[in-house]
Amino acid sequence: MTPPPRPPALSPLEQVQLLEAALPEPQGFVAGLARRGHPPPLRSPLRVLQLNLGKLCNMHCSHCHVDAGPHQGHTLMADAVVDACIAAMARLQPAVLDLTGGAPELHPRFRELVLAGRRQGCQVIDRCNLTVLLLPALQNLAPFLAEQQVEIVASLPQPEAEATDGQRGEGTWGASIQALRLLNRLGYGQGDPTRPLTLMSNPEGTRLQQLTACDAQRWAERLRELAGVQFDRLIGLNNMPIARFLQQLQGDGHVNCYLALLERAFNPSALDGLMCRDTLSVAPDGRLYDCDFNQMLEIPLADGTSIATIQREQLEARAIRWGNHCYGCTAGQGSSCSGATAA
Repeated sequence: MTPPPRPPALSPLEQVQLLEAALPEPQGFVAGLARRGHPPPLRSPLRVLQLNLGKLCNMHCSHCHVDAGPHQGHTLMADAVVDACIAAMARLQPAVLDLTGGAPELHPRFRELVLAGRRQGCQVIDRCNLTVLLLPALQNLAPFLAEQQVEIVASLPQPEAEATDGQRGEGTWGASIQALRLLNRLGYGQGDPTRPLTLMSNPEGTRLQQLTACDAQRWAERLRELAGVQFDRLIGLNNMPIARFLQQLQGDGHVNCYLALLERAFNPSALDGLMCRDTLSVAPDGRLYDCDFNQMLEIPLADGTSIATIQREQLEARAIRWGNHCYGCTAGQGSSCSGATAA
């Protein structure tokens, strides 16, 4: 039987409108902050320069907030923008260079960016889906990452095969385990601070991410028992109501329920650690955003500054652009590219 055709993807504007309609004032994010007595936080000094190298990916995960996939080759960051990013590293002096996508490793200048970041003394992070390390064309990539002491933050929804394959496609867990074994052989996941291996989990469906020290211990035991692999740290991310996951919520009629869940779970303690406060997100076209989620919804910095011209002092104490999707980062334990933002 031929599967029913997928509905056309929602545009960024349609996504914003859907999120605003799901939580109208006074439940909207900024109004919700005021109602609870919290002024909107401002940006703090820049710490992380995050480069989205494009939406091209060898996978097509159901929860992906960037709508990445093999069909997105046309979205790769242009050479002129890569050059501007390399120049900006010296100007902005970030402590961390965070390379993301899609699968950032598929960008032809990925290694050049890693080397540029290391020359500047940056901690370099590769946000890796693991399976990309097994591609024949990238067979020497993992040794390169180890040699350059790149931190790998790897997506793995759950330690068991069924849940992982359900979100990311049949056979993904097995391929991810194969990649983890490769990384373990190269020194990752062994407690070596120069080769840290972080696993990032996200829950199934509309549950909030709630990881504890007991969960990290369970993951370590299960992965050792099931596959004999090790990692250094476990972090979690709430499923963001953006792109593919938002469309799934809409199809199931659950948009309002999920946004209400996030709003009810608002945690003021999560505000201090929000990634939009110390991260600058750079799109493939060079435009700048407070975070990767704003980038996907096309909510850029208000003055339209680009990576070619931005100065470090322009970022400090400036206003952040908010939306109802921000409840995803302030619900429960809080959620960010570094994991929970509240104890």
